[in-house]
Amino acid sequence: MSLPSSSAAPGEIAVLIPCYNEEKTIAAVVRSFREALPHALIYVYDNNSVDRTCDEARKAGAIVHRETTQGKGWVVRRMFADIEADYYVLVDGDDTYDASAAPGMVASVRDENLAMLVGRRIHESVEAYRPGHVLGNKLFTGSVAGLFGRSFTDILSGYRVFSRAFVKSFPVFSGGFEIETELTVHALTLGLPISEVATSYKERPAGSTSKLNTYRDGVRILWMIFNLFKNEKPLNFFSILGALCLLLAALLAYPIVITFVETGLVPRFPTAILATGLALYALIMFACGLILDTVTKGRREMKLLCYLNASRYAQRRGQPFAATEAVGE
Repeated sequence: MSLPSSSAAPGEIAVLIPCYNEEKTIAAVVRSFREALPHALIYVYDNNSVDRTCDEARKAGAIVHRETTQGKGWVVRRMFADIEADYYVLVDGDDTYDASAAPGMVASVRDENLAMLVGRRIHESVEAYRPGHVLGNKLFTGSVAGLFGRSFTDILSGYRVFSRAFVKSFPVFSGGFEIETELTVHALTLGLPISEVATSYKERPAGSTSKLNTYRDGVRILWMIFNLFKNEKPLNFFSILGALCLLLAALLAYPIVITFVETGLVPRFPTAILATGLALYALIMFACGLILDTVTKGRREMKLLCYLNASRYAQRRGQPFAATEAVGE
């Protein structure tokens, strides 16, 4: 695999680090990525930390900004809007990801013309990746794969590399840790070129604590998957609702129809009215799915056009084909 050379132009690669109370780890993260990508610009966006995160980041050589609206999704939205680069490396500030993998990941995005590359976490320590989080990640990954087709094996990884075209055409709507799910589904629904690579994942250093709440954030991620399915696959979503209503209507109507055939009477009018209402509601659901599916296809076409326009702009800047020289294979 070709790697970016040390002659890469400053500003070509931006390392984005969203942070909240990471004074114990942020300096190590900045230094490790400075060593791995010596010509990259490293940005730390502080999200209302009450410790010395900003001071430690500046001392380590990062460019520090603040985002006052609480939540990782809000920070990512701000970073994507503010920062200009050709390649973007997004990583958490907890010093659990392998910075030495970054040059190869950037090279893969460049050489394969990818929109997004995800660093799949490979852990050896139980403390690095708690069993509950492993189970939750498998549940969410399986849900996304079942609802949106091909997927990654680690959709919640916080270690990703993006092309400029992806970053500048991605409309961020999530506000918290569900941002990774939104990034994944956006790429899947548009059929963008994406890939995944294994990266080592270690436990947090002593004194550093995770900001992820297993149950609260798990529910938010599930809710995000539900909403994305409704918004991006409305025909499937409303067809499922319509089919359930139709099935319930059939179960309620069956004994009434049998009685009517045998006696010519309809003795249970309330049940008959309920079954009729459910059947009509099922038809409305199917109609809504068809209409919203047409609207969604139009929205998807616009998002894809935005991506293609951003991609052409990147090529005019000299990307993605010839911006950096390469050394080695």
